[in-house]
Amino acid sequence: MLAAAPVGAGAQSPGAPPPGVPPASPPRKVVSATRIAAGAIRLDGRLDDAVWRDAHWITDFTQKMPHEGAPPSDSMRIAILYDGDALYVGARMYRRDPSKIQAPLSRRDNTSQAEHLWVSFDTYHDRRTAYSFGVTASGVRMDWYHPQDNEYNLDPGFDPVWEAKAVVDSLGWTAEMRIPFSQLRFNDVPVQVWGFNADHWNPATSEDVFWVPVPTNRTGWSSWMGELVGIEGIKPSRRLEVLPYSAGDATLTGRPQPADPFDDGKNLGARAGADVKMGLGPNLTLDGAVNPDFGQVEADPAVVNLSAFEVFFDEKRPFFTEGAQLLRGNGPSYFYSRRIGGPPRGPVSGDFVDYPRNSTILGAAKLTGRLASGMSLGALAAVTARETARTYDTTTATFARVPVAPPAGYGVARVQQEFGASRSVVGATFTAVHRDLGSTDPLAAWYNRDAFAGGADWVLRWNRGAYELRGWLGFSNIRGDSAAINKVQQSAVHFFQRPDARYLTYDPTRTSLTGSVANMQFSKTSGSWLYSLEYGWESPNYDPNDAGRLGNADGRFGFAQLNYRQTRPRGRFQNYSVGMFTGGEWDFGGDRQYIVVEPTANLTFRNFWSLNGYVDYFPRSYDHSATRGGPEAATPQNWDVVWRLGNSFGAKTAWSFRVFYGGDELGGQTYRLSGGLSIRPGARWQLSLTPNYLRAISSRQYVDSFPGGSAATYGTRYVFAFIDQSTFITQLRLNYTLRPDLTLDVYAEPFAASGRYYGLGELVARKSFDLRLYGTAGTTLTRDGAGNYTAVDGTDTLRIANPDFNVLSFRSNVVLRWEWRPGSTMYLVWSQNRFDFAARGVLVRPGDLWDSLRAPGQNFVAIKISYWLSVD
Repeated sequence: MLAAAPVGAGAQSPGAPPPGVPPASPPRKVVSATRIAAGAIRLDGRLDDAVWRDAHWITDFTQKMPHEGAPPSDSMRIAILYDGDALYVGARMYRRDPSKIQAPLSRRDNTSQAEHLWVSFDTYHDRRTAYSFGVTASGVRMDWYHPQDNEYNLDPGFDPVWEAKAVVDSLGWTAEMRIPFSQLRFNDVPVQVWGFNADHWNPATSEDVFWVPVPTNRTGWSSWMGELVGIEGIKPSRRLEVLPYSAGDATLTGRPQPADPFDDGKNLGARAGADVKMGLGPNLTLDGAVNPDFGQVEADPAVVNLSAFEVFFDEKRPFFTEGAQLLRGNGPSYFYSRRIGGPPRGPVSGDFVDYPRNSTILGAAKLTGRLASGMSLGALAAVTARETARTYDTTTATFARVPVAPPAGYGVARVQQEFGASRSVVGATFTAVHRDLGSTDPLAAWYNRDAFAGGADWVLRWNRGAYELRGWLGFSNIRGDSAAINKVQQSAVHFFQRPDARYLTYDPTRTSLTGSVANMQFSKTSGSWLYSLEYGWESPNYDPNDAGRLGNADGRFGFAQLNYRQTRPRGRFQNYSVGMFTGGEWDFGGDRQYIVVEPTANLTFRNFWSLNGYVDYFPRSYDHSATRGGPEAATPQNWDVVWRLGNSFGAKTAWSFRVFYGGDELGGQTYRLSGGLSIRPGARWQLSLTPNYLRAISSRQYVDSFPGGSAATYGTRYVFAFIDQSTFITQLRLNYTLRPDLTLDVYAEPFAASGRYYGLGELVARKSFDLRLYGTAGTTLTRDGAGNYTAVDGTDTLRIANPDFNVLSFRSNVVLRWEWRPGSTMYLVWSQNRFDFAARGVLVRPGDLWDSLRAPGQNFVAIKISYWLSVD
């Protein structure tokens, strides 16, 4: 066996430099791949094929954790072979006591509690990007893509078709991987030189062993790698992969209304489509989807949103998650892929209505890749169908179809160029949305016709990435009917109609709106002392929400942060950091929206338990969204304390506990308890629970607005109240793995929430948080048996509908996933979506989570089969 050595020196691992001292570039390690004949390896994980005996093995590995720079507790070795079609990785991990190897079975990419090995290839040799492949001691695969030179910046949407096997034996365990060249992008040159690294993780001891460890006080990944040489005579694949699918489903209503003509209790459906992946030369890949189906995707969590702002959820659809980091870029959120295929919002009325939940995606295409020059390209286009709602009028016994969403096209394009020894990046992103709306289309009052957004961004790095200057400068432009643009101006993103916002121009006849966004941040990212300074703005007119996402515009902000960290063991701690963060935001009229002062501490003990905490203090400020388009209201000074304690995430039984407590000067209080528990009752089972409990008394919850107010509030009464809110929510996940390619995943989320309003009153003046309480100062307040309020002030009578609520929700997914051949999958899916509402305001208890199982709702069952075809 031959151990690889770096060019011109003995095998040495780069160590961490003293704090503040730039490291000298160490000689790079080198590993050589050996060419073999096709069919020389039978992939079974045993390393007993003759070709492994002649391979070049590397053995010089180094701990990163827990003892940085120390040799591994147990030795290991890795070798690389290849033929004309694929790369093969073989590894032997020795163990003094193999009975202590944690080798549970799990679904693909769920490997945190299992001992595993992963290897990473910088196939472009650009010192920035990398493809990573891993396998656990039980043969479960994992894979991801590093879009940047950062060990922890991962794109888990990378799901290539490849194979891996592993075997536990009396010496430890062995693994074999087969990675087809068709699943990798690399330059079309006769002799390949790639970056290479490997990592072995032992969760039982939290030992992390690398071939080339990135020092814990530095940031990077590909730029620190050794080199893989010896690969010659291979060509990038002009691959064509087609993944056709067919699916059938039924939506079963538990309590159908007999008079509802749209619900027969079954609601059967069938569909078919295909995904296509095509290589365009050595550097670019084209992905396409025709009538894509996402029936197996996990449901979004339930929420009770009492704010003025939109709730954003994570993207889970596979077509949109792969390569998402490139399309998002380094700037603001110009692109939020869940806009594509989102819920329609056109109005409709009828005695019975069949309203589509989402817009149908007719097709989508995506181009991604990286050129030899260091330029990365990404583009995505998608088309959604016109959506109509069906209505039924019981009086006339007539059906009708009402358009609720126009046909639309979405596009996003991203280009970025890397340069310099520290791999700095400059880039640009552009998004566009066009909706097919005629001048007389009633939907023109509800949708923007055209929307554009984008801009330039940069990450300038020096001293091997120890310092960064990053920022962006961008714009947005929306166009459409004046009624649609007026809705945008009055939305929570802008609230241009605010009567005290003299610096804003509210014009209901506008047919377009253009705004800007900018940011600049200077940071030190390596060493013991870390700091950053940041300044930016979002102009009042800025709005990327047709393709992107933004909560609210109209802000100038600045932040500063200072941290000290110790990355090597000291005393009782494996590592720790303490810091201070402060910052604030002001609107373009000069009114302070908030200021925060936040000290933080993060401690990791020698047993890898962690304790994290911070304290926030917010002095009095102003909120231009509190009155939902009225004058600004003051926000009371408030504070909160948060701490979290957890054990090692690789433990067989992993747990965490988090406590949040906050309050304000008006008597508002918030208690939030949350936790996590992950256990393995057996090698094939994994159970995780994430319970959450919230009890909050909010001192200023918006209720409604009425005419007749004083001049101090511009003639309108803005009604607020205290709200006593309670929420219980638990997310349960149960995974059963029959074998690595056959898994059963169960997700369930019972949810119960309540809110009781009291202390109703109206805002006394702009920029105040004082209320004139109803029932005092010459006013009366009564409540009827239905919970509705009537407030009388002189000759004015205000009728306030019962605002109290009790909400029950239960959402679940049960998915049997069988990869019956490489790349080909069958799904059996059963989902539930239950919901119940009552205007009661009765404080919820833990037992109400069980009641959510009896809430009315729907059962969705589906079968989906896909077949992977590859043409090289």
